[in-house]
Amino acid sequence: MLQSDIMPEILSSPTTLLIVAVLAYLLGSIPFGLVITRVMGLGDLRQIGSGNIGATNVLRTGNKRAALATLVLDGAKGAVAVLIARAVTGHEDAAQAAALTSFLGHLYPVWLWFKGGKGVATFLGVLLALNWPVGLGVCATWAVTAALFRISSLAALMAAASAGLWLFALNSGRMLFLVLILTILVYLRHWANIERIKAGTEPKIGAKKV
Repeated sequence: MLQSDIMPEILSSPTTLLIVAVLAYLLGSIPFGLVITRVMGLGDLRQIGSGNIGATNVLRTGNKRAALATLVLDGAKGAVAVLIARAVTGHEDAAQAAALTSFLGHLYPVWLWFKGGKGVATFLGVLLALNWPVGLGVCATWAVTAALFRISSLAALMAAASAGLWLFALNSGRMLFLVLILTILVYLRHWANIERIKAGTEPKIGAKKV
């Protein structure tokens, strides 16, 4: 057997998938919101607003540049994990594994004793990398909802709920199981927000307090 015949088997092996998953988790665990706010002298993000490490809470510091940087980097870490996994292995299974574990890394980062964010930006990032038309559709859903209602959590919930619909609309059913898991996790992480939305007490985008 030639080396060229052996390499695909090696790159698709369970060991390789495990390595990809672990590295993607570590990348997803990087708390960019916390890092950026500290570097910019904005204080400990966990002591501000909701205490969340995501871009919405960074915006509560009043620094829009920091919030934008957090949004981009939290999305990018998920996208990069997926793209590297796909480039190295050539398999969509590895790309989906990287998507899941990078997302879990943001939610439960080892660097912060598994107390992380809600994963919206990373969710959007992995979808864009896995299937950019679906990702764009979900991003558009988030943007429209945010513009209409000015509630970040509602926009996140609507975007996550729309992901399955975009999959069917764009004939991308192979990702359905992964997207279902990610969507459930988004909703679980937003449970308190859901209760506040129902009570009419959920803050608007840019509010300095929860």
